[in-house]
Amino acid sequence: MFADLKTFWNFILTTAPSGQSITVGQVLSVITLLVIGYYGSRLVGFILGQRLAKTALRPDVVHIFKRVTFFTILLLVFITALGLLGIPLTAFAFATGALAIGIGFGAQNIINNFISGWILMAERPIRIDDFIEIDAWQGTVESVGNRSTRIRRTDGVHLLVPNSQLLERTVVNWTLVDQLIRTTVRVGVEYGSPVRRVSELIMEAVTQQTQVRTSPSPSVVFEDFGDNSLVFDTHFWCDVTGEKLLREVRSDIRFRICELFEANDIVVAFPQRDVHLDTKNALEIRVLPSDPPPPNN
Repeated sequence: MFADLKTFWNFILTTAPSGQSITVGQVLSVITLLVIGYYGSRLVGFILGQRLAKTALRPDVVHIFKRVTFFTILLLVFITALGLLGIPLTAFAFATGALAIGIGFGAQNIINNFISGWILMAERPIRIDDFIEIDAWQGTVESVGNRSTRIRRTDGVHLLVPNSQLLERTVVNWTLVDQLIRTTVRVGVEYGSPVRRVSELIMEAVTQQTQVRTSPSPSVVFEDFGDNSLVFDTHFWCDVTGEKLLREVRSDIRFRICELFEANDIVVAFPQRDVHLDTKNALEIRVLPSDPPPPNN
């Protein structure tokens, strides 16, 4: 039995260009090496990611280390497999050139997205956990893959955006450098209100919000004499990570403004219209009696 197994193991399938015979045992060994190398590289990348996640490195930097480690181990395993088969790398020169031409015509988009993914990881204009805006969508970057980038929208739906699109189109990155965002809250009060006191109350409402930065300091501007109100704008900087938190900050400030205005008898203006009737003859106004209630049965 062992003799038959040894015979099968040493059975020659073909001969390499270098003159070395390729046996069944070598092919099985290479297949085993490739499988172990693939899963081993993934395991090493996972362990490395777990270790680096406990450091001060950003998630996108950890992801780059994992990707580089994975492909480096795969390359070493592939070269080792060729060595076991006795196939030199120069034997693939012509085949690699022909394959590159075929891939160039048949898989342009795939290669474009693959290279774009590495450019994104190298230049880092978009990183994991960044809050970005592309077209009409907003969301947080969860991962940068070989072909596409996964973005979780603010409504919880995932977007898979081709990597090349993130380089060729305009992308708004809210958190590229920092999380500081300037925003505005507008409020109108009725004519006759004490404007200085209104400005002080608006500033008080803004400064009481914990996510509003004191530097640059917030400001209140008497913007305009509107059709129905005296218009005030307050400008301030917030330390937030997305549109949702920014809207919540503005909402909290509006709640506080309403409370302060109510406590100081200041009325938020609403649209008003005066109607003038220009007629030559006097108008006769009559008050008609209402219909009597139906009799009770």
